[in-house]
Amino acid sequence: MDRYSNRVGNFFHGQGLRAGETVAIFMLNEPAYLAVFLGLSKLGTTSALLNSNLRSKSLLHCFNVSGAKNLIVGKEEALRSAILEILPELQQQGVTVWVLGDQVQENGLLPLEERVEAASGEPIPEELRADIKMKDIMAYIYTSGTTGLPKAAKVSYARMVYASMFFGLSGATKDDVVYCALPLYHSAALCIGLAGTVETGCTWVLRRKFSASKFWDDCRKYNVTVVQYIGELLRYLCAQPKRANDKDNQVWGALGNGLRPEVWSEFQERFGVSDVVEFYAATEGNVGFVNVLQKFGAIGYASPLMRKLRPCNFVKYDVATGEPIRDENGWCIETKPGENGLVIAPITQRTFFDGYAGKKALSEKKILRDVFKKGDGYFNSGDVLFMDTDYFVYFVDRLGDTFRWKGENVATTEVSQVLSEHEPIQEANVYGVKIPGYDGRAGMASIIVRPDHSLDLPKLYEHVAQYLPPYAVPRFLRMQQAIDVTGTFKQKKVASVEEGFDPRQVSDPLYFMDTSSKTYRPVDQDLYDKIIKGEVTVN
Repeated sequence: MDRYSNRVGNFFHGQGLRAGETVAIFMLNEPAYLAVFLGLSKLGTTSALLNSNLRSKSLLHCFNVSGAKNLIVGKEEALRSAILEILPELQQQGVTVWVLGDQVQENGLLPLEERVEAASGEPIPEELRADIKMKDIMAYIYTSGTTGLPKAAKVSYARMVYASMFFGLSGATKDDVVYCALPLYHSAALCIGLAGTVETGCTWVLRRKFSASKFWDDCRKYNVTVVQYIGELLRYLCAQPKRANDKDNQVWGALGNGLRPEVWSEFQERFGVSDVVEFYAATEGNVGFVNVLQKFGAIGYASPLMRKLRPCNFVKYDVATGEPIRDENGWCIETKPGENGLVIAPITQRTFFDGYAGKKALSEKKILRDVFKKGDGYFNSGDVLFMDTDYFVYFVDRLGDTFRWKGENVATTEVSQVLSEHEPIQEANVYGVKIPGYDGRAGMASIIVRPDHSLDLPKLYEHVAQYLPPYAVPRFLRMQQAIDVTGTFKQKKVASVEEGFDPRQVSDPLYFMDTSSKTYRPVDQDLYDKIIKGEVTVN
């Protein structure tokens, strides 16, 4: 890998590429991706890691934001076709497009593989990157785009070094074999996985694409001891049919984020994994936690001492506006242990915020000014967390996902968790929908039923009524075969919110909470019209 990456770096240096310039990478998980990234990094150039699922305008947008003049494309036909679709626009901008693979015949695409193989594998001279500082940008990693077009988060060399420590904090050593089925365009794979591998000296098993059915077979084949996860990945594993050999593996640890409590316990018990190390971080953020004490359900620990070493604050917030609540003097108000709070962190030379590529306004939107004193600046995570009286921290919700109904705040994660604890339900995506004449948003849940189960609607009504406060009980249900997610398994909500419970826009079965009969009844056009006109009350 070292010599392969040297060839990449030496070839592009010969093409005139210099430190500080940007190259975009549009590839799937494979060893060549690592060689390209490492080779470019040895030159001191910045890599823009394009999401391999993007197409058309979204793909062009992400490329343009990076400011790159070179684009490296993987050998797969699907990737090549996606680039050919936007090639005229790229050519107008003077972009050089390099493609891996044996046969590159399209006009405007330059073959890369043979040229790299012919390049020198000798180490790249250090003086070529001598002017690079820790604060300089090593990569652009794009936000998931769940609420709009992706933004290119700046990842500095310093941030990459910090991320490389997560493997060690989880207990992984050079003797471990770590399995990763996450995309390399995401920080969990690149920053934590690749950088962590270099830092600890462990063996890293990289899969092209996540497969729930082949996950454990891979772990057995490669003697995996630690697995990386994100989002709903472990839920998908638990949703697989049970096998007699579920515990026949050497995996002792799992490292990642976004694990729901109801999946946490099932995953450990079913597959015999002793350690789960959950963490909290954002690619561009300056605040993070690691649950090294392995407190069930927690994302980390934030004692007063730790918050001195790595400052952060929990402040009161307005759900409707998403803004912090300020006192009569205009300062933000800190919450107490036992209260939900918006987590923010001071922006200093030590706890920096790199921001996003492109317009300065994109970065400025994430900064709170004059928080506790005139002139200070804080990174606004947009996440609501809960710190208990023992200083353990728990994830509550994304601020944009929390909605208000009946004058109360509804956390989508809480509702999703309760729904998922009902045996027939495999997965739930919760969001709020607008109804004319009502303040706030009514709860709605898109649901996937387990293949070997049927959903008894009166029993579901009884379940949510028992375990949720009245204002949080979903008023509408949508039965789906699959829930749309990002490449890193984050549930998409925007389209579902816009479609709402209108049967003209939604072909899936829709249901409305009927409090009189204590069940959910089908939503047809007649019922929808009556709800919209106010002839049927939404309690």
